[in-house]
Amino acid sequence: MTDTHSGLGNSAAAWRIGTTCIALIAMLPVLAIVWLALFPAENIWPHLLSTALPRYLSNTVMLMAGVGLSVFLIGVSTAYLVSACAFPGRQYFEWLLILPLAVPAYVIAYLYTDLLEFAGPIQTMLRGLFGWQLARDYGFPNVRSMGGAIILMGLVLYPYVYLMARASFLEQSPHLLDVSRLMGRSQFNTFVFVSLPIARPGIVIGIALALLETLNDFGTVDYFAIHTLTAGIFDVWLNMNNLGGAAQIAVVMLSFVLLLIGLEYIGRKRIGFYQSVGRFTSTEKIQLTGLAKWGAFMACFVPVLAGFFIPLGMLINYGVAYFEQSWTAQFRQYALNSLSVSTIAAICCIVLAVFVSYARRIEDNAWLGGASKLASLGYAVPGAVLAVGVIIPLAAFDNAVDGFFRAQFGVSTGLILSGTTFALILTYVIRFLAISIGSIESSFSKISTSIDMAARTLGHPPFRTLRHYHLPLIKSGIFTAALIVFVDCMKELPATLLLRPFNFETLATHVYLFAADEMIEQSALGALFIVLCGLIPVIVLSKTISSSQVLARQPD
Repeated sequence: MTDTHSGLGNSAAAWRIGTTCIALIAMLPVLAIVWLALFPAENIWPHLLSTALPRYLSNTVMLMAGVGLSVFLIGVSTAYLVSACAFPGRQYFEWLLILPLAVPAYVIAYLYTDLLEFAGPIQTMLRGLFGWQLARDYGFPNVRSMGGAIILMGLVLYPYVYLMARASFLEQSPHLLDVSRLMGRSQFNTFVFVSLPIARPGIVIGIALALLETLNDFGTVDYFAIHTLTAGIFDVWLNMNNLGGAAQIAVVMLSFVLLLIGLEYIGRKRIGFYQSVGRFTSTEKIQLTGLAKWGAFMACFVPVLAGFFIPLGMLINYGVAYFEQSWTAQFRQYALNSLSVSTIAAICCIVLAVFVSYARRIEDNAWLGGASKLASLGYAVPGAVLAVGVIIPLAAFDNAVDGFFRAQFGVSTGLILSGTTFALILTYVIRFLAISIGSIESSFSKISTSIDMAARTLGHPPFRTLRHYHLPLIKSGIFTAALIVFVDCMKELPATLLLRPFNFETLATHVYLFAADEMIEQSALGALFIVLCGLIPVIVLSKTISSSQVLARQPD
């Protein structure tokens, strides 16, 4: 928005500088990683290249390919069924299919391992029924494998594809589908050659988001002993005590991130479909009968059952059975730690997002647009990578201050920023700032610019206009953004494991440490708390989608 008054021009410069500083802080970890990877204190790149890196790369590619295929098959098929077909329970599956998004991948991995391992109830029952004694007597698949990781991660990540694909299917003009059918194409061919290509941009975005979460995962791959790039960062940094080597692996992971972002960008740019009429016209649902309708029911029911209700039931069962052992002063402290750092990070994200979004409203130009995008890139960077990038400048700062005080006063300052909750909260803010910016920019876009013009005419400076006029109007967007950031911080594991201060645990690390010791039952209460927190934004999202559909169907 352009202003002719010098007062606003000076104020806009301040907002511009502030936004640029926020973008630079958000990009500092990435720049630090690249710098340390190019100039490490000890270059172990040749050693990594000849030993562990090929295994890290091949496992990462295999895992991402498998999860990508899994979320595509589950997400697209369920999205099409609930969008285009009529079968029993369809209206309930519209929101039930989102529920697995509340379950972290590492939690479902721990639970299904406990359920399906040799000593678990399923195999124990089979041995009792058929008289088997050893595992080689029957070919029960090993859940702790690459295939098991792909299936389990697909069960909780497919909602990314489901949400994007369903939105794309619902927005398709029924006239295009009618033309396809008039040309003699079957329902299946219409789906393959018309509906699916039109929905491709949304599907690509959903798959890209799921793969970014796959790349970020550590709890599952560590528990299943799958050596991916994320596991490699932990191994090289913590076991080999080589931060430079971890930075070099992080650069390789950043190349995967850039590839996914590029594919998503190309997918959106190279395809465009324009509908002049009938965009929100209700499409007549395909009436499924006989086996087809029950097949559709099962296709939607199984992912929800396996991805949400079975894990939730196990957590409730374990949580009740082991409540006395779990509900300790130590557990309550871990919960308080999670709540405190997540709340602080959410508040910081909201403040920074409001600043960045309002700066673009005051003066929307290419510079501020680029700064806003740079500030939002943190969400695409895996937590382990961000942890490496954050610790490099903070450790350099701590060392510089400590060296100065030692030289001047003979006193050691110790760790001021690195090794404290500041480093952890900073990583959370950089990683999840994009969520806040997206939500708040969306809220700002719904406010007429006439409000700004009227406030300016009355002599109000931008900050006063923001405080008295805009903030009350965008409070729902602020609440939604804060809620999602809070829950994501509660679930974040890789960055928390690497950056948490000594003797500081969160619920996520508590669950991870107990599961690593094969004591998932004792950590079930913490996992249940995380899942229930994760349900809150899922419910909000479901209501938002339902409300938008009602509005979209209203006549002009």
